Amino acid sequence: MHTVHVDLAERSYPVYIGRDLFSDPQLLLGHLRGREVAIVSNVTVAPLYVQRLRAALGEGRRITEIILPDGEQHKTLATFEHILERLLADRHSRSTTLIALGGGVVGDITGFAAACYQRGVEFIQVPTTLLAQVDSSVGGKTAVNHPLGKNMIGAFHQPRAVLIDTNSLHTLPARELSAGLAEVIKYGLICDAEFYAWLLQAMPRLLARDDSALAEAIERSCALKASVVAADEREGGVRAILNLGHTFGHAIETAQGYGSWLHGEAVAVGMLLALRLSVGRGWVAAEEVARLESLLRAAQLPLDVPAGMSPAMFIDLMGRDKKVVDGQLRLVLLRAIGEACVVADVTTQELEGLLGAAAASAESAC
Repeated sequence: MHTVHVDLAERSYPVYIGRDLFSDPQLLLGHLRGREVAIVSNVTVAPLYVQRLRAALGEGRRITEIILPDGEQHKTLATFEHILERLLADRHSRSTTLIALGGGVVGDITGFAAACYQRGVEFIQVPTTLLAQVDSSVGGKTAVNHPLGKNMIGAFHQPRAVLIDTNSLHTLPARELSAGLAEVIKYGLICDAEFYAWLLQAMPRLLARDDSALAEAIERSCALKASVVAADEREGGVRAILNLGHTFGHAIETAQGYGSWLHGEAVAVGMLLALRLSVGRGWVAAEEVARLESLLRAAQLPLDVPAGMSPAMFIDLMGRDKKVVDGQLRLVLLRAIGEACVVADVTTQELEGLLGAAAASAESAC
């Protein structure tokens, strides 16, 4: 087992990474304040892992199971309200602990419920998808979606601990694994060129679910995110670089309907668009576009924007993004591989040119 620490003073917490972590109940028990626990999972993950989690919690606890439908389309205020109703109906107190057992949707919505229930209770992340393990489970961002924008309603609420059992990746569908690899690639692009070079060589092993390669990718990704979050917990500055490709990606998810494109798939296309903008500004060598395309293709991720998604649609949805400040769109670009920056001076003309070319390429690929 490896441990990454997220250093946030009194809100600091460990991220445990390893195989068969459910066999060590102390990893969970050491982070439970009371005897009340609510396990929040979904209909796909719960049959695989809920009983093992209950066994790790031991005897003498009052446990509520809240099993949600599966899919991004259920990351809504209605599902959030359902969790709160179950907590109220089962009389959970302020000493309860919520455990998010599942992917990013379960983690985000459980964390948001924990932030709001009785003005805030503790929760633990037990992510079972690669995307959740390397990204959404670490950092304390919690939210639900709205038809007008992704993750627009939420709160910052840090977990007590994150427990990553890499065995869960062996039951993960191939498409979900690829979606998680998009976020792994992001870390190399924004702040670790050496890691990015490693990924170019290690991608076949990652797709083959080689345990040592996956563990290394997860640990390095979590360590990179932990360092950024420790420097800027509430995204007032440097933490914004973690959003590389996300403004474009969120527009795709919103336009296509939540769940049609997986988050990592949309982010993959968004990162490629951001790199092309960076090349257009003369910051990054043009050959890096082909290198990223090759890496995304190897990870079995899409390269083209959705057919029929016009530049005007993109720009309208991006203008609703939560990273807009005083009406000014902010985007994460690359000054070099491994060096990201946030810019607020991308013009409508730049976006129209970029997105027009991307739309034409998507149409020709159909």
